[in-house]
Amino acid sequence: MATITPTKPRGGRARPPQQDAERLLSTATAWLQHPLASMYLVIVPSALLLGLGTVMVWSASSVFSYTQFGDAYYYIERQVAWVLVGLVVVFITQKVRIDALKRLSWAAFLVTGLLMVLTFVEPFRYCVKGNCNWINLSSNSMLRLQPSEFAKIALILWAAGLFTAKRKVLAEPRHLLFPFLPGAALLIGLTMLQHDLGTAIIIGAIVVALLWCVGASWRILGAIAGLAAFGATALAILEPARMRRITGFLNPAFDPQGANFQPNQAQLGMASGGWWGVGIGGSRQKWGSLSEAHTDYVLAIIGEELGVIGTLGVIALLMVLGYAGLRIALRSGTFYARIVAAGITCWLMAQAMVNVFVVLRLLPVLGVTLPLVSYGGSSLVVNLIALGILLACAREEPAARALLDRQRAARQPRARLSAVLPVIRRR
Repeated sequence: MATITPTKPRGGRARPPQQDAERLLSTATAWLQHPLASMYLVIVPSALLLGLGTVMVWSASSVFSYTQFGDAYYYIERQVAWVLVGLVVVFITQKVRIDALKRLSWAAFLVTGLLMVLTFVEPFRYCVKGNCNWINLSSNSMLRLQPSEFAKIALILWAAGLFTAKRKVLAEPRHLLFPFLPGAALLIGLTMLQHDLGTAIIIGAIVVALLWCVGASWRILGAIAGLAAFGATALAILEPARMRRITGFLNPAFDPQGANFQPNQAQLGMASGGWWGVGIGGSRQKWGSLSEAHTDYVLAIIGEELGVIGTLGVIALLMVLGYAGLRIALRSGTFYARIVAAGITCWLMAQAMVNVFVVLRLLPVLGVTLPLVSYGGSSLVVNLIALGILLACAREEPAARALLDRQRAARQPRARLSAVLPVIRRR
C-alpha cells in the first residue's frame, strides 16, 4: 500500500505564536522609544476620531437638518468649517513655546471670565433649550461662542502657572488652594448660573484632577469632592427638570415620552446595531427619535450604524489618546508642561467617560459632548486647541526637543547655501 509522505511546509519552519508575539512586542517597544512617539500617539487617534466624527455627524444630522432647515447638509457644512478652523488653530498652537503659554495664562483666565459674564448681558445673551451659556455675535449660528468651553482650557493654563510659581510651598494648604480654588469656584458658579450643570461638573472634575496632580492630600480632595457632590445634589433637587432626569435614570419606566425618551431610544439604537451595525446611513433612531443624535448622543448612532466593534473602536482610540497624554505629562521637561498635559488629559478623558456613561445609561443625562466626535463649534475648536497645546508639551520632552533642535540646525546650512548659490551663478 502506498504511503503518503508529509511535505515540508513552504517558507521553512513556521514560527510559534509566542515568538511572533514577542517580536511584535519588541517592535512596539522600540517604536515607543522614538523621540517623537508621543506626538504621533496624539496625532493619529485624534485624526481618526475627528474623521469618524465628521462622517457620523453627517449621517446623524442629515434627517434633522432637512426637516428643520430644508437642507440635509446644514450641520455638516458647519462642522467641516469648524474642523478646518480647528486644524489651523492646532497648527499654530503646537508651534507656540510653553513659556509663552505660561505668560499668557492670566490673560486667558481673565478674558474667559469676562466672556462668561457677557452671557448675562443683552443683546449678547443667547439660550439653547434652557442653557443660557452662549454669546450671540450675529444672527449667523457660526458666530456664537460658548465661553464655558474656553473656561476649561483657560483654567488649566492658569492653574499650571499658579502651581509652577508656588511649587516650593504647595505642601501648605493656603498656598495650594488660594487663589486657585476661589478662581475655579467663580468659573463654576458662572456656569451654574447659565443652567449648565454638565459643564460645571466637568470643570469641577478638572479642579480635582489638577489638585491631585500637584499632590493635594486625600483629605482636601475628599472635602472638595464632598462639597461638590452636595452642591450638585442640592441644585438637582431644586430644579424640577434635573430632578426628572435623575428619577428617570433610577427608574427606566418613568415618563417614557419625556425624561426617559432619549435615554431609552439611545439604548434601543445601541442594541439594534449588533456586532457590526446596520451600516453608515442606516440608522433608524436619527429619524426623529434622538433629537440630539449629532451632539450628545452621537455615540448611540455610532453603536447603531457601526455596531459594538465601531463603539469599541472609538473607546480604544480615546484610550490611546489618554495614554499619550499621560505619557507626555510624565516625560515633559518642565513642571508647567507636566501640569498642563496632565490637566488636558484628565479633562478630555473625564468628559469622554461622562458622555459614554450617559449614552450607556450609567449616568443621568448631563448634556456633555464626546470630544472630537460630537457636533459643535466652540467645543470642537477648544478640543483642538487642547490637542495643539498637548503637542506643544510633547515637543518639550527632552529627547523630542533634542531631535527637533538637530533637525532645525541641519536645515539652516541648506537655507544659507540656497541663498548663496544664485549669487555665485550670477558671477
